[in-house]
Amino acid sequence: MNKVILMGRLTKDPDVKYTQTGKVVTQFTLAVDRSFKDANGNKETDFIPVVVWGKAAELVGNSCQKGHRLLVDGRLQIRSYEAKDGSKRWVSEIIANGVEFVERKSDKGGTSGDKSEFEQFGHAVPFDEEIPF
Repeated sequence: MNKVILMGRLTKDPDVKYTQTGKVVTQFTLAVDRSFKDANGNKETDFIPVVVWGKAAELVGNSCQKGHRLLVDGRLQIRSYEAKDGSKRWVSEIIANGVEFVERKSDKGGTSGDKSEFEQFGHAVPFDEEIPF
C-alpha cells in the first residue's frame, strides 16, 4: 500500500500549467514540520513537492497562495530522468488524490490583528457570569 497524508504550509504560490491535451496540473511545495526536535531543541521542517491533477489542481491554483495550510492525501512517486549532462536524476514527489484547505496564514494587517484563533469567534465570558443555556 502506498498512501501519504501530509499537513503543512505552501512555501510559495502554486504553479498551474496545462498539458498539450488540455489537462490542468498544479505543483507546489509543502513545508511540513517534523513531530520531534533535534538535539538543540530546534524544530526541523521537510519541504515536500506535491503534484495535483484535474479539478483539485484548478481549485488549489485559484484559491491558495504562499502560507496557506493544506492537508494533502496521496501517494509517493519516485521517478528518474536523464539530465542534460547525461547523468541519471531521481525525483520524489507526492501525487495528490485530495487536498483540503485547513486555514489561511493570518495577515498582520487583517481584521484579526493579534487575536488568537479562538478570539475571532466572539468575546470571552467572565467565569462569574451565568452561561445563557
